[in-house]
Amino acid sequence: MDVSKKQLDAAARENIISAQQAEALYQFLAAQPSANPKFTFTHVLYYLGGLIAIGAMTLFMNLGWESFGGAGILFISMLYAAVGLTLTNRFSARGLIIPAGICATFVVCLTPLAIYGLQQWLGVWPDESAYRDYHRVIKWHWLYMELGTLVVGVITAWRYKYPFLIMPIAVTLWYMTMDMTVVISGDEITWELRSLVSMYLGLLMIGLAFWVDIRSHHKADYGFWIYIFGVIAFWCGLTFQHSDSELSKFIYFCINLLMIGVGALLVRRVFVVFGALGSCGYLSYLAYDVFKDSWLFPIALSLIGLGVVYLGVLWQKHEKAITEKSRALLPAPLRELLESKS
Repeated sequence: MDVSKKQLDAAARENIISAQQAEALYQFLAAQPSANPKFTFTHVLYYLGGLIAIGAMTLFMNLGWESFGGAGILFISMLYAAVGLTLTNRFSARGLIIPAGICATFVVCLTPLAIYGLQQWLGVWPDESAYRDYHRVIKWHWLYMELGTLVVGVITAWRYKYPFLIMPIAVTLWYMTMDMTVVISGDEITWELRSLVSMYLGLLMIGLAFWVDIRSHHKADYGFWIYIFGVIAFWCGLTFQHSDSELSKFIYFCINLLMIGVGALLVRRVFVVFGALGSCGYLSYLAYDVFKDSWLFPIALSLIGLGVVYLGVLWQKHEKAITEKSRALLPAPLRELLESKS
């Protein structure tokens, strides 16, 4: 629970604590280094700088680096990694968890570049593709770089235990699944196959994130990035499925509504955001295709919307009783997870 100064002052006005205690408690909480990302200027600077550094060595890598040759690329990558690890240890010793996690993640993101340089140096690179294609083109020979990134990522995450380190691991799993599909299909990868693989990979990642969430919710939010990329992969794969059936489109709408419910239950905004996008897309389809000439549809939709608002009012009124009764039926680990989100 985030506690603001305004809330502490309100507690003091209600004589729950004194004004001096409220001020002292606020100063104490404000001085604590936060391990959870927040939308503050300090954290924005942390992530902006970190993502610029990571992007420079991944997404925005240009062909100029090819002039260094394989040995040069490997050496520079190792030098950057040494700097990243040094900063990680220094920030960690000072209790600055967020910048320490960003620097450790930077090291993991250098792994595919280092492996690419090593392969170029040893003369075992199989074609004319360059490292800059790694994030844009699906190819089988990226698998060596992806497996190496997973190994380094898992070891680094085990050593430092920072939640942000899960991000490159989740992205690499996504990449690796697509590249393995090319190996299995023999370079005959169709858009339909790609969508199916993405959808099922997303489901697996969501299941993995849920398991991680239950096991580690009392330590840190290690499931955050797995949830994000799992939901993105699942939703994109589901949305890009081709269908001419009204029933399948309605089922798609129901799945998106279910995602909103799951997101509200687990307090995971990514489910709600993509569920809302899918639901709005289906309603737009009804408005502009199925009921484009019907004057009754907007009225019916408005009434449904107001009904949902009233349902929210009823839920708020009886939320405590419903929550207590429903959670009593759940397994203890899941009940503990939901209680930690309250």
